[in-house]
Parts: sequence; structure tokens; C-alpha cells
Amino acid sequence: MNHRITLIPGDGIGPEITKSAIKILNAAGVKIEWEVVEAGLTALEKYRDPLPQEVLDSISRTKVVLKGPLTTPIGKGFRSVNVALRKEFELYVNQRPAKTFKGIKSLYFDHIDLIIFRENLEEFYSGIEHYIDSSRSAAETIGIVTRRGSERIIRYAFEHAKKHKRKKLTLVHKANILKYTGGLFLDIGEEIAKEYPEIKFDDKIIDNMAMQMVMNPYQFDCIVTTNLFGDILSDLASGLVGGLGMAPGANIGDSAAIFEAVHGSAPDIAGQNIANPSALILAAVMMLDYLGEFDAAIKIERALSKTIAEQIHVTRDINKENYVSTSEFTDAVCRALE
Repeated sequence: MNHRITLIPGDGIGPEITKSAIKILNAAGVKIEWEVVEAGLTALEKYRDPLPQEVLDSISRTKVVLKGPLTTPIGKGFRSVNVALRKEFELYVNQRPAKTFKGIKSLYFDHIDLIIFRENLEEFYSGIEHYIDSSRSAAETIGIVTRRGSERIIRYAFEHAKKHKRKKLTLVHKANILKYTGGLFLDIGEEIAKEYPEIKFDDKIIDNMAMQMVMNPYQFDCIVTTNLFGDILSDLASGLVGGLGMAPGANIGDSAAIFEAVHGSAPDIAGQNIANPSALILAAVMMLDYLGEFDAAIKIERALSKTIAEQIHVTRDINKENYVSTSEFTDAVCRALE
């Protein structure tokens, strides 16, 4: 099947790691026609807009995006491109897997394989905040949780668990203190759970959840939570498996989906051909799964896993004693595909 997909190469190391991901997708035999558009700092310097209209038009056409890391320009009036894209296309799911790979150093654990589903648009990230006095000595942020927003993220998590034969879903909240917002999210989770008797359902208060993830992450499978808690827990989970260098992510809505590396644009190493492309490669694997290209997704993940485990053709952040360039690492993954 031929796919038409928007490609945002990104800033900093973005063009290098997107080049790597594309080469591996081609080697796996996936047929893709790319619409290449620019956003972030690159677009700001070229078009005086970090999110040009052509980016929005392309995503509206293709519905699927592979995106390199973007730099949000510092300065009054400039918006976060990532947040703007989520709002523009109502990408209410932030999906973050955390999985250990042999050859990647993690502090204590092996064989972790969990997924966090974070509500992506509501709560404290709605942007409703203000100072409450003229001296700016106090400020207020309003976090809104709706039934619609809660239902669709929780149902998405259950459906994903069912489709991928996951056994358990844990809902994370703070309903003991945030009795209305947290209470609503928990109540809706308990209601929806009754429709999925084949999936074990439990809930955890956020502070206990953070402790439990560090002490025994193996008790968790899929995790669903609100925006702020999901932001924090997903990075915690990435830390358990070796850091953001192996952390892909997806922002998914009913009409579009964006797949990306979670890490930043690392301008200090841009253009040096030393960046680790694994996070974006794994984001491409998520994209293939979304598109129904299951065989190619499995092949690429296995090839990446094999290459990392061998510790011969890997980037410096993976093996400081024996390392190669980004392009050499990419070539090794392509060879492993064969």
C-alpha cells in the first residue's frame, strides 16, 4: 500500500535523525510519498512564522505526520508548535511506550514494557491562568476536566489494550484531594472498565504511583491519566528504560496523528552526525502500527533491537567505548533488516 505522509524534519539534529528513519523505512519496503514541510525555528527564520499555514494544510491532507524535534523560539508571542498542533487537530491522546532494549543501560530494571496514555488537551495545560492581583504576587491556573475528554482518552486506552492483547490498565489520579476533577476522571474510568471485563482494571493515587513505578514497574502494563500527571510519569518511565534517547511518542486524534521523538533538538551536536536516531525510528514503528503495516513495524523494531544488543555499530550515548556515527548506525539497522 502507498502512503502519503507529512514529514517535518525539525530543528537541530532533526534533519539527521529523520534522514535515518526514512532510510530504514525504505529498506523495510514501506512505500511512502513524503510531503516535506518546515516548522519551528527553521520556519521562523525562513518565513517569520514557527508554524506556517502550509504545515497545517499538509497535515489536513495526509492525516499522518512523522516529526523531528522542534525548537520553540524564546520570545513574547511565539507559540509552542507542539501545543499548537495538538490543539489545531484535537490530538487528545499522547501515547508514550517505555520499553527496555538489551544494550541500553537502565539503573535497575530489565524487561520493562509499558505504555502511558496521557490526556493531551485539558486540565492545567488548557492555558487558563492569570495573576490575581496587580502586583503579580499571586497567580491562578484553572485545570478543566470534562466528561467528554475523560471518556475518549480512557476508552482509547482500553481499546488499544484490547487490540494489542494487553492484560491490565491502571488509572492514575488524585481524587482524594482533587475530588471534583480527579473524582470525575476516576468515576468515568470505573464506568468504562465494566465494558472491558477481559482487561484487569485498577487505580492508583499519583504520589503512590510514582513510588510504585520506581520500586516495581513490572506490576504495570498500560497506564491512563490526566495531562499533568501523564507528562511527569511518561518521563519517569523513560528514565526507567535508559532515558529519552529511546523514547518515542505519538499525538493522536480522530482525524490526524503525529509521531515524534520525545527528546529535544540538541543544537549543540547538530550537524556532527553523532545523534542517536532510535527514538524517531521507534516513533516510525508506532506510525507503521497505526497505518496497519504490522509486518514492517515488527521487522524494524527487531532490527533496531538486534543492532543495539550487539553494541558494535551504535552511537556514543549507547556505548562510549565503542561507537559509530549516526549514518553508520543507520546502515547497521538496514543490514539487520535483511
